[in-house]
Amino acid sequence: MNERDLNKAALRGEPSYVWRAGQQRRLDMILRAAGERARGRVLENGCGVGMYVEKFSAFGGEVIGLEFDFERALEARTLSPHILNAAGESLPFLAGTFDLILSHEVIEHVQDDRAAVREMIRALRVGGRAVIFCPNRGYPFETHGIFWRGKYYFGNKFFVNYLPRFLRDRLAPHVRVYSRHDLQKLFAGLPVRFIERTIVFGAYDNLIARFGPLAKTLRAALQFLEKTPLKILGLSHFWVVEKV
Repeated sequence: MNERDLNKAALRGEPSYVWRAGQQRRLDMILRAAGERARGRVLENGCGVGMYVEKFSAFGGEVIGLEFDFERALEARTLSPHILNAAGESLPFLAGTFDLILSHEVIEHVQDDRAAVREMIRALRVGGRAVIFCPNRGYPFETHGIFWRGKYYFGNKFFVNYLPRFLRDRLAPHVRVYSRHDLQKLFAGLPVRFIERTIVFGAYDNLIARFGPLAKTLRAALQFLEKTPLKILGLSHFWVVEKV
């Protein structure tokens, strides 16, 4: 990865480029949360290169992808013509436009996460749902890399998220991480009810590709923890909110 790509990875994160078990598992979770809304007007808010937009298009709804990074938006247009280049803090849609909005590992990267959440709720119709994945502060690794002495180091960094907030944010100023309380504050005062608020582990597809059955056993064990209090160590928050 060259320096330009590293800088983009730091600022925007890395979208999904290959559809694997982890993406399919999350799509299944989204579909269960969405119900019939998946066949209505759907927005992926921060669509990367458009993989989820392509998958949702198969269900017959009107699917739009919005991506802030211009190059990624262009790449997404090779999968779908319905891609807009805009910021999540100022959605170019009327209030009450969408039945379903997906925000998949995006709000941690925007300039103003509170504004981004507020805009999603504004753009939902009453009864519409937003499905949000975002990083959990309880996860033992910071997955977006860190800055150290002015240089960016890509990859998983152990225990960074467990540091006091001011130290953690000095090492990872480019990306947020959320506790349940942090997320709750983003929705304060908004007309929503919470359908689901939980934490999930990853699918660890890269580990499985490298280590095979041993890594599959690890994945099964970690995903089993989602049913226990130890889910607080999981990779991502999974929240489903409905506009009221």
